Amino acid sequence: MIIAAHCAIVNTTRPSSSAGVATCWSSQIRFYAVRRKDHKFPDLRPEDLEEEFVRGSGPGGQAVNKTSNCVVLKHIPTGTVVKCHETRSLEENRKRARLRLEEKLDLDLNGDESFRSKVKAEGEEAKKEKKRRNNRRLALKAAFKEKEKLD
Repeated sequence: MIIAAHCAIVNTTRPSSSAGVATCWSSQIRFYAVRRKDHKFPDLRPEDLEEEFVRGSGPGGQAVNKTSNCVVLKHIPTGTVVKCHETRSLEENRKRARLRLEEKLDLDLNGDESFRSKVKAEGEEAKKEKKRRNNRRLALKAAFKEKEKLD
């Protein structure tokens, strides 16, 4: 879900690597008009949450399979369940599970006014604007080519 209204491309160059060759990376930084910190999410009270730590699975073999760092977080009033096993750190998985649960509850309770819906709408609007600009540019090109044929 990478959607943006404005983008900036940043180029960084490292002077030389171990082989003596300069390397260059370019990455895109995205600026959202809708910010997470400005949005009001539903409150998660600790007494409404049921947290469970289960064993992980997936790539990583024995190291992943034998540690209980997968977090299963349940919101008791709504019955919404979120499972998070993105990192090897239990604390990081707990934080990410809470963020996911916040977003999921926000989507369920607020619908079209939820954070995810606003970001999606912003992205769709940016896409429409880009398409409109491209169509205008293509029309100008076609008109220019038509004019050149007449001369």
